[in-house]
Amino acid sequence: MSLLDRFSRPLRSLRLSVTDRCNLRCQYCMPEPDYVWLPRESLLTFEELATLVDAFTPLGVDRVRLTGGEPLLRRDLHVLVSQLAGRRAILDLALTTNGVLLAEHAARLRAAGLHRITVSLDTLSPDRFRALTRSDELHRVLAGIDAAAAAGFAALKIDTVVMRGVNDDEMVAILEYGRIVGAEVRFIEYMDVGGATHWKPSAVVSRREMLAALAAHYGRIEAIVEQSSAPADRFRLPDGTVFGIISSTTEPFCASCDRSRLTADGIWLLCLYATAGTDLRRPLRAGATREELQRLIQAVWSVRADRGAEERLGMDRETTLIPIRTLRKDAHLEMHTRGG
Repeated sequence: MSLLDRFSRPLRSLRLSVTDRCNLRCQYCMPEPDYVWLPRESLLTFEELATLVDAFTPLGVDRVRLTGGEPLLRRDLHVLVSQLAGRRAILDLALTTNGVLLAEHAARLRAAGLHRITVSLDTLSPDRFRALTRSDELHRVLAGIDAAAAAGFAALKIDTVVMRGVNDDEMVAILEYGRIVGAEVRFIEYMDVGGATHWKPSAVVSRREMLAALAAHYGRIEAIVEQSSAPADRFRLPDGTVFGIISSTTEPFCASCDRSRLTADGIWLLCLYATAGTDLRRPLRAGATREELQRLIQAVWSVRADRGAEERLGMDRETTLIPIRTLRKDAHLEMHTRGG
């Protein structure tokens, strides 16, 4: 069954947050000194998460990505991976991580049935990493990437948020690093979603600028034409190296977006820019059957008309989308809660 929204976009990809906690404080995601956290008792158990996934898959979801916060902070995550990997309806089971804890978990995750891993890596400089994340863990991230490759994750990806005057001079270096470790690099435009309270339009490096800078170094870059709802547009360097660019800020892809997000406490969000969502934890813990949960999901998705990134283009770009005082009242507005 293919469930469609008002713009005929199918429900196919579910980003499943397993925690709102994170062990880094990245400048573009968690720049403030203090945060409001989800109550521990509200977090869904692995069994509850799997039950909700089972309500989504008959409606078309066949891709699940585990996110956070930092998902590897969730104890025994491999147990959930094993549960989900056993669902025949799930064709693609992936994980996004900052990589700090990856070295100690990669082999176990692979054995549990995880298909793919994406590692966030914004710089190869220890000094910049410290400034960006308030942490000295770059060596652990790089060790985690090596461990993921050694564990057999062939479809490894590296995500890099590009910020003007911060790390935009490292695109070539990161591409070359990706080539060495066998990972496809995806450059991401700096977005002002959730806790990006330091965002400003002048810090955004557009897709056009990224391509121009890379072409100046490598020569002609070829766009790869493919039918896909993936967020990244993919390109090929003259030597065949493939990379992607996610241009949500300047050239949104809302028209093909088939993704939704489930927070660790069961709030279902239809768009990364959504200001509110649907509480699935409450009916689940009240004893709702899978069929009842499906009917609720179907009713919500069928009227979905979210085009958040496109709408943001037409708004005031000189001020942050969500002010700090509003973020502090609702943890669900934070990027680290909704899974990026």
